[in-house]
Amino acid sequence: MTIIGGGLAGAEAAWQLAIRGIRVDLYEMRPTVMGPAHHTASLAELVCSNSLKGTDPATPAGMVKRELEAMGSMLLATARKHAVPAGAALAVDRDRFSAAVTARLETLDEVTIHREEMTALPATGPVIVATGPLTSDALARALSEVIGVERLAFYDAAAPIVDAATIDRPRVFAASRYGKGTGTDYLNAPFARDEYERFHAALVTAERVTAKEFETAELFQACQPVEEIARRGIDALRFGPLKPVGLTDPATGRRPWAVVQLRTENRDRTAYNLVGFQTNLTFSAQRDVFRLIPGLESAEFVRYGVMHRNTFVDAPRLLDSTFAVRSDPRIRVAGQLAGTEGYLEAVAGGLIAALAFAAEASGAEVPVLPVETALGSLVRYATDPGTDPYQPMHANAGLFPPLDPPVRGKRPRYAAYAARGAQALATWSEANATLLAPALAALDDDGTGGGSRDARA
Repeated sequence: MTIIGGGLAGAEAAWQLAIRGIRVDLYEMRPTVMGPAHHTASLAELVCSNSLKGTDPATPAGMVKRELEAMGSMLLATARKHAVPAGAALAVDRDRFSAAVTARLETLDEVTIHREEMTALPATGPVIVATGPLTSDALARALSEVIGVERLAFYDAAAPIVDAATIDRPRVFAASRYGKGTGTDYLNAPFARDEYERFHAALVTAERVTAKEFETAELFQACQPVEEIARRGIDALRFGPLKPVGLTDPATGRRPWAVVQLRTENRDRTAYNLVGFQTNLTFSAQRDVFRLIPGLESAEFVRYGVMHRNTFVDAPRLLDSTFAVRSDPRIRVAGQLAGTEGYLEAVAGGLIAALAFAAEASGAEVPVLPVETALGSLVRYATDPGTDPYQPMHANAGLFPPLDPPVRGKRPRYAAYAARGAQALATWSEANATLLAPALAALDDDGTGGGSRDARA
């Protein structure tokens, strides 16, 4: 196996394959070529934060950890070993964590680490491409030759996405402009004039993110942030992305002063994005300002809007549920390059790709995580051709299949998601016990298995 990229996904995949006796050539361009966001030559470097999010098992972040434990994730076990105090979150000593992962891979006879930039994909043999959101220009060109240049994005301009269960439905109405489509394709949040003016004032004065040195104005030329449109004048949004033309509010029988349209993010309509709301506001500013939109006063954001450099593939059109390229299955794309955002989500991408190849190599059935799990729902979102348009996403409750019957209240609803996911995970783990056993045994043998015994129980 050739693995390109020694980040979180690549490191996890390399270990998973090596402990199953599969030889790995792992290519990492650092320190020969340093990426704009990296600071060290260590494998699995955490570049932005040392937090791996919360540990409460009744949350999506906690569910991800439980699922990675059940699959025998080496990186999660290493993170727990090098944890630092962080309240209810799992945070790590970044230097010790990366150094430990690097040392572990360097000691494996099955892994050969090449410190050089890969500028082309191998012509033969299985490959996992896990080069992350700052993939080098040369490799991006090589990848685009396989998948098509139109299927590779270099900037991420994504609108915020909210959990459908937290939208105040009596305050919004379902309709399409002029009744087009099914006539109810969008949810519409109508502004009265005073509500709109209050929203506009907050939007133009809200705190913005400072662009990093390696990010340019190219993104903003192609896609204007909603706050920049608002700065052109108080009516700029009303005649732009918030135009109410072709819509009638059934509560008043009149056209709203302005309207925010919400478009469903998935087939189950469990999450909606704010149409035209690409933004460069800070996350806290988005939470405060966008909750001034009628119907979103108590909205929970499953993803905030972003505008930054971010290389990712159009996974729903390109990849199957094991992250294999449909047109060339010997190639898998894992981690943030597949659009699965978040540190542990990247780890999971590498693990899933490795398990799939290990299963294929042994003639076993390739495992697919159940959609009731946090990671299974994320994989479904990322590889379902019905996900259109595709925006990178982390594991969150907005991707889970609806509960039947529905559960009211966030805490009871999350607890129900977690209980359902745990049951599905237990059944899946039992069915794939032989495939998972080498990783679980290896972690137990060196004392870092921690949660693996609990997961099997």
